[in-house]
Amino acid sequence: MKTRITELFGIEHPIIQGGMHFVGLAELASAVSNAGGLGIITGLTQKTPDLLAKEIAKCRQMTDKPFGVNLTFLPTFASPPYAEYIAAIAEGGVRIVETAGRSPGQYMPALKAAGIRVIHKCTSVRHALKAEQIGCDAASVDGFECGGHPGEDDVPNMILLPRAADELTIPFVASGGMADARSLVAALALGAEGMNMGTRFVATKEAPVHPNVKQAIVDASELDTRLVMRQLRNTERVLKNTGVDALLAVEREKGAEVSIADIKDFVGGVYPRVMVEGDMNAGAWSCGMVAGLIDDIPSVGELVSRIMREAEDIISTRLSRFVGRGEAVA
Repeated sequence: MKTRITELFGIEHPIIQGGMHFVGLAELASAVSNAGGLGIITGLTQKTPDLLAKEIAKCRQMTDKPFGVNLTFLPTFASPPYAEYIAAIAEGGVRIVETAGRSPGQYMPALKAAGIRVIHKCTSVRHALKAEQIGCDAASVDGFECGGHPGEDDVPNMILLPRAADELTIPFVASGGMADARSLVAALALGAEGMNMGTRFVATKEAPVHPNVKQAIVDASELDTRLVMRQLRNTERVLKNTGVDALLAVEREKGAEVSIADIKDFVGGVYPRVMVEGDMNAGAWSCGMVAGLIDDIPSVGELVSRIMREAEDIISTRLSRFVGRGEAVA
């Protein structure tokens, strides 16, 4: 299946694995790329640029296909050394970067000078247009359904994707609620050139996380996520657990006066405890509503092949029944 995204990134299938903290390591990124999609290493999971360089080299040994690196620009006073991370990416021969968080504008000259193609994760059309304006090559448009940070507009993909298609000239992929062939076909129908999957790729054999995490996703329904940090305008969709229940209780008690200090025990240092140690109640960790569509833990190759096979069947068989010469549809 050829789309503007497969052509842009030199991949076989229009499927991207989003950057995820303590998940986007070489093992998963290489598996996705080997399956014909675009694997992504999560840059800031690596504590230093040198460690990122080593992770890139490791991934290079595991795949000869294109893969990328995620860089999330955090709203902090003590920013990570982004210029050094970008240098490590460029020196490692990586030519695709997924940016997220704040605008990558100030880093675009360095990224472009290194010949890197940039896909920026956006939760609104206005942010996607800004990404286009500053020279991003593509956008990943995140609907309200997504795990992690869905922004503050609360617009789901059935509205957000066609709005993006109306406004953007750069290609974009759908992110949030993407899990299977139906997701891909729907995304294409709404104007996207592919899809970005996060939560779905966590529940795969190659995902380098504790088995408890994968099983928690399989066991969850679409009703089992919660939104935290709404009062702080840093909304995050996470999987319900006792730590999240306690966090929400603090938010209810403090109301508009809640501060990050009040909830830091439920959001700080959580990912190693969850992803590595398998403590499912440690606190807030990102998970999409799409967990309700996930009921198995296949290999990445099995998952991608299934998606593409079933997507082609939906397009050529089921949807073709609805067009024709006016025949009645059984």
